Amino acid sequence: MSELADVPAGAGRIVKAVHGRAEVAADPEFEAGLAGELAVRCERSEIVALFRRFSQGEGYVDELMRRICLRGLARRCGNGLKVAPGVGIRHAETFEIGDGVYIGEHTVIQGRFDGLCRIGNKVWIGPHSFLDARDLVIEDHVGWGPGAKVLGSEHTGIPLDLPIIATDLCIALVRVEAGADIGVNAVLLPGVTIGRGSIVGAGAVVTRDVPPFTKVAGVPARVMGRRDA
Repeated sequence: MSELADVPAGAGRIVKAVHGRAEVAADPEFEAGLAGELAVRCERSEIVALFRRFSQGEGYVDELMRRICLRGLARRCGNGLKVAPGVGIRHAETFEIGDGVYIGEHTVIQGRFDGLCRIGNKVWIGPHSFLDARDLVIEDHVGWGPGAKVLGSEHTGIPLDLPIIATDLCIALVRVEAGADIGVNAVLLPGVTIGRGSIVGAGAVVTRDVPPFTKVAGVPARVMGRRDA
């Protein structure tokens, strides 16, 4: 008989966190050296092509080359970065990535040539996420649930005689403050700030700022309470 047979339905097990507690070791010196050589000797398009060549593999060399290519492209890239298979990147030259960051399978991070994407230390980004990173700041120790999305811009829709897709874009900074947690399949809309230590529930659509240490859920997201001891 299973050891879980007597566990009441809905009961959960408490286990230690893995990513959030792991120590970040310094990367080998040769990685920074090779990334520097790529940055000096290759066009950005060549490094992007090399990243794509190794983008699907799960072996040591594939993961190593994804990390080296991203380090060669980004403004800054810390130690211990893990880039899972299938990740897509656009305008990585605008990225600043901290230590101990994990980017999950088939996530897309789309920057803009004149923007900034800053990802802090020990951020965990779940699989199948989409980050409109034209002006995006994710501070330290943020958990980003699988499938969650952020939109950083919207069309003005003016003038009316143009198709909406042809009208100007309004790009607004999205900020997720330290220690916040974004639930599975949540959506953050342009210009919002997710306060420090707050929780955005699964599937929520956030249309306005979330105060620190607050729990929000729903469509549109509403405050459900505050985190307490």
